[in-house]
Amino acid sequence: MKAIKAVYPGTFDPVTFGHMDIAVRAAKLFQDLTILVAVHPSKKAMFSSAQRVEFLKQSLQDVSGIKVREYHGLLAKYVEEHRINTIIRGLRAVSDFEYELSLALMNRRMNNDLETIFLTPREDLLYLNSTMVKQVAALGGDVSQWVPPVVSQAFTLMYQ
Repeated sequence: MKAIKAVYPGTFDPVTFGHMDIAVRAAKLFQDLTILVAVHPSKKAMFSSAQRVEFLKQSLQDVSGIKVREYHGLLAKYVEEHRINTIIRGLRAVSDFEYELSLALMNRRMNNDLETIFLTPREDLLYLNSTMVKQVAALGGDVSQWVPPVVSQAFTLMYQ
């Protein structure tokens, strides 16, 4: 029996095939998966939150049970308002674990009913992260092997 609702939060700046892999597998575990594009005032994003939402919607349009939303605020508050009790987070390597564990514990401290589930991407995507993709694109490299076509096209337009 699948749990009902989960949220997969992140900045997704930009969405990569690693993010998509986590989202697709999480959608198999939950009837209702919200991908939450977080807007952090302290982080300067390369793409606007509206662009990131659209990239995700286009890239995951064929996956049932997924909706994409933008959110300005505290994740613990969002999940409480929407009666969600599971957070999905991706882990690439041991180096991610300490940070992700601290977030999970902080969220649970704010909402004792909240659980965090860590998923790892496919083995061939373990090394992939948005920062590296942005650096390759900025230096004129082809990023189409790491991001969906809509994102690759956005980089092409940006760096022409």
